[in-house]
Amino acid sequence: MAEDKDESQEKTQEPTARRLEKAREDGKVVSSKEMYVFTILAFGVMLMYSTPYFVADFLKMTQSFFRFGPEVIGGTSPIGSIKTVMSFVIKFVLTFSIPILIVCLITQFLVGGLNFSIKSIHWKFEKMDPIKGAKKIFFSAKGAVELGKALLKVFLLGTISVFVLKAYLPEVTNLPSANIFSALNRLVSFFPILIICLLFALLLIAIIDVAWQKYDYIKSLRMSHQDIKDEYKETDGQPEVKQKIRKLQIQAASKAHKESASVENLSDATAIITNPTHFAVALKYEVGDDKAPIIIAKGKGKNAQEIIKKAKKLNIGNLRNPELARALYFTCEIGEEIMDKLYNAVAIALAYIYKMDNGENIETPEIQVPEDLIFNEFGKQDV
Repeated sequence: MAEDKDESQEKTQEPTARRLEKAREDGKVVSSKEMYVFTILAFGVMLMYSTPYFVADFLKMTQSFFRFGPEVIGGTSPIGSIKTVMSFVIKFVLTFSIPILIVCLITQFLVGGLNFSIKSIHWKFEKMDPIKGAKKIFFSAKGAVELGKALLKVFLLGTISVFVLKAYLPEVTNLPSANIFSALNRLVSFFPILIICLLFALLLIAIIDVAWQKYDYIKSLRMSHQDIKDEYKETDGQPEVKQKIRKLQIQAASKAHKESASVENLSDATAIITNPTHFAVALKYEVGDDKAPIIIAKGKGKNAQEIIKKAKKLNIGNLRNPELARALYFTCEIGEEIMDKLYNAVAIALAYIYKMDNGENIETPEIQVPEDLIFNEFGKQDV
């Protein structure tokens, strides 16, 4: 028994759809910092080379920092220089920051999907525990993986930089002997190659990191057999509740079948009370009979429409009164007499229908239904 219990607690099962959905609600999604680094640097370099005018503006501004006193000599205000700097900063932010922000969102969408959750920003005091933090860094698989990625980055980026610089070593060693413009041209000639090679290394690290993050994410959400059973109980309900729901469903189905079958009894009906199309109740009453009217058929929705349609063919008189129709439908069953609280209302309705059937032209009467028998279309009493 103890072994079975231990096996049931082992988290070996893949997370269910409900578990994944709940994790997203808590703000937990797959995310990769290394992929962010690659996409931001790659897009930043591409943006830098596609907007060369920023370099010229930056050089002009840098050059102005080494000129002292131009405002005094030229008689211009220092505010003009401040405005120039501010306009450059705003232009730089709009050109670089917003596109990079969009790239970040696209990266997260492709890696783990976009997800905005307030729960993820809730303060958690356990995260302030230095002992737990140290354990996660030095004594966990995640800490070992982070260390491995850092070492891999140092190795790959360092090795690539050495090989590229070694290939251009003659030009690099001759930089001090050349003038400033020639030196810059030589640097620019191999700088893009170095950047592209480094970006390929970062892409490789990012792919490895995405694969690890997805594996670690699924592993952290794995479930035991007991977790799956508990989730099933939460989503589908306890056996007692399910049994009760099933019983109500059977009762509803039986009631609907009985109402559908009652349409065949309309030939014995004396009058129809309608709502005018959502509800229909057929009553049977013989003039002079000392018994209360009997419900011989009733229906809702399609069944009500069938009753109304067949009643027209049989020339059965009807009265449209929503409150009375709903009161009869929700308080009386097929084959039973109407309740005594509805005697007066039904008597007025039957008298009106009787007179109309005999050719009298009279106004539709106002029928008062007791307040405690007034229902809406869902069978609930209006408060």
